[in-house]
Parts: sequence; structure tokens; C-alpha cells
Amino acid sequence: MNFIELAQKRYSVRNFSDKPVEKEKILRCIEAARLSPSACNSQPWHFVVVDEINLKDRIAKETVMSLSGMNKFTLDAPVIVVIVIEKKSISSTIGSFLKGKDFSLIDIGIAAEHFCLQAAEERLGTCMLGWFDEKAVKKLLSIPDSRHIGLLISLGYPANGEVRAKNRKSIEEMSSFNSYKKEK
Repeated sequence: MNFIELAQKRYSVRNFSDKPVEKEKILRCIEAARLSPSACNSQPWHFVVVDEINLKDRIAKETVMSLSGMNKFTLDAPVIVVIVIEKKSISSTIGSFLKGKDFSLIDIGIAAEHFCLQAAEERLGTCMLGWFDEKAVKKLLSIPDSRHIGLLISLGYPANGEVRAKNRKSIEEMSSFNSYKKEK
């Protein structure tokens, strides 16, 4: 499939089947993430794959917002991938300071999307999660206090196997050429 077809196929899955995910497919997703670019080639990430069911369930519970039930679908995902932000290189740290941007957050976003696009190629579903109890997840996975978790990704086979239609702004609404022009 071409890239646009792959991008159309990748969406945030919130309904997983209980089918286990093959390790070789997970490794291909990690390889895609490993190949992603990063500021000054700092590669400020470490991927922790949680596929042991009891531990995965404990991690999933730390993503669920009890009052609203938000992220409850993570309990059904067979795998959760935790992306730990590693120390940046000196040049990336200096660049982040001078430009007032945390390049490591951009870098892990790119790596996470590479992971998710490869997952879509593998016919797997993903959902990136920013809502979780970081302190509890770090404790469960023995992540040092000096590190932060950037994202979690739920991973598994979509329950219905169908790709949802995407609701997106038109190209004209979200882009312009040569100057900022926002349609009203």
C-alpha cells in the first residue's frame, strides 16, 4: 500500500480483540520507531513493551479515569508500550534551551507515530495515551525517578477489523501557502 493509504488506515483504536500480538510484529514496530529521526540524533527514548497480562492490566488501570471511564478500553488491549524519555544529547539540550522547545517531546512523538504506522501496516490497532498516573506506572515498571514517561501506546488487533472513517478539516482549512491565512 502507498503512504496515503497507510495514513488513512491508521486511527486510534478503542476496541480491541483478545487475540495476542505476535512478538515479531511488535519488534517490527519497535524497529520502525528506532529508525525515526530525532534532534541531533539524540534518540531520547526507551520503549518498554508490557505484554505480560497481569502487569499489563495493572498498567492499564493507571490510565483509566474512574469518574468518566476514560481510557477503559486499555483494559482490553493485549499490549501497552510505555515510552520513557531518556536524557538528551548535549547539542539537543542546548538547542532546546536556546529555542525554548523541548525537542525530546517532538522526537518521541515522531518515534511513536512511526511505531503506530508500522502497527497499521501489520493490521494492528494503536491508541496513544497521554492520560495516566506516571508515578504509579514508573513504580510498576521500575523506571528511575530521574526519567519521565512521554506516552503510552495501547496495541492489539481491532475488535471489528474495520477502519473508521476519519473526520478531518479540509486541506484549505488547515493549510496555506506563503503566509498564514486562516479561513473563518
